[in-house]
Amino acid sequence: MNKPKKSLGQNFLIDNNIINKIIAISNIPNNNIVEIGPGTGNLTKKILENKPKSLILIEKDRKLSNDLKLALANQKNLKIFNEDILKFQLEDHIIEDSIIVGNLPYNISSQILAKLIKFQTWPPKYKKLILMFQKEVADKILAKHKSSSFGRLTVLTNARLKVSDSFNVSENCFYPIPKVKSTVLVFEPILNKEFKVQNISNLEKITHIFFSKKRKMINKAFSTLFKQPKLVAEKIKIDLSLRPNQISESQYYKITEYFEKNYKF
Repeated sequence: MNKPKKSLGQNFLIDNNIINKIIAISNIPNNNIVEIGPGTGNLTKKILENKPKSLILIEKDRKLSNDLKLALANQKNLKIFNEDILKFQLEDHIIEDSIIVGNLPYNISSQILAKLIKFQTWPPKYKKLILMFQKEVADKILAKHKSSSFGRLTVLTNARLKVSDSFNVSENCFYPIPKVKSTVLVFEPILNKEFKVQNISNLEKITHIFFSKKRKMINKAFSTLFKQPKLVAEKIKIDLSLRPNQISESQYYKITEYFEKNYKF
């Protein structure tokens, strides 16, 4: 087996029960599939056994990518990209109605999710995401407002995605065994036309301003964003003495909507 690289956050999924569970919820047959970080190809082989319409693999590790190209040389409708997913123009290569799966590297999993949320065209070309995260990150995505785990990742995710399924994965299902538990989350795009934020990147920037001082009252963040913070707070009916995790997702969307109408970064 290939020696995992710590620098790339590699923990290979080796448990067949979990692989089969992911396959069961992925609806592979006759669908266009994208796999992020296939690694040694344990999940990839099962995907191919289920006869997808097409398969795109994105693997940053050059050796693993070359190994996959050799092992899967006879496969039709397969493309393998030796690319960094964070720099790769995925939106340009993905096929309409794709399903994206991935055992994501722990160290960049939230960045990968943010990239998928920030697709320029919405609804996106994918219809489902099945992604593995460190459990602590998954808990932040699933958090309710007013809880300690509620943060910018929660707000950003809920703006465009809904979680339709989830299950936990033991650390013993990987090689090498990580020091943390994992969670698989299944997302579907929200096609809600009432969402008025024009540029999702603005929401990302605004939540960064708020949650970079998450223990402080939000009056500081309002002063950073607006010339007349008290007036803006009155208009959108938000109490400036609250902390960032005490504001709901819909209130963050209102803040962003107001900002977009009157200011720009």
